Amino acid sequence: MLPAHVPTGSGAQSLVGYKIDLSDPAGGAVVRLTIEARHLNRNGTLQGGIQAMLLDAAAGFAASRHLAGDAPEIVPVVTLSLNINYLAPALGGEVTATGRVQGGGRKVVYANAQIADEGGKLFSQGSGIFKRTVL
Repeated sequence: MLPAHVPTGSGAQSLVGYKIDLSDPAGGAVVRLTIEARHLNRNGTLQGGIQAMLLDAAAGFAASRHLAGDAPEIVPVVTLSLNINYLAPALGGEVTATGRVQGGGRKVVYANAQIADEGGKLFSQGSGIFKRTVL
């Protein structure tokens, strides 16, 4: 069981407008976005790059929490690799990216994330490799 961690914000988060929840005692990370017109591509669906950002944030924050363990502050990580599968178009409403750690060691962590709507419809999923870093 991990403590609730306080996420560090970023310019990208401010620009896109997603919210981060690091309260899951099992160590997961949740990133939520209410889709607005500014998030849509020319087809009227959630733009793929924004989905990639949400998946990266959810998996990355899960990796940060995993590396932090019982410490009160999360550990900074960098993304070494991120693979994404787009499964269905997201048209509107709120989407949630949920990240979970799958394995790794003290420096490198493997984490997955998926984006779904409030009803559980899956839009995309990703897997990443994250490395502990010193900023």
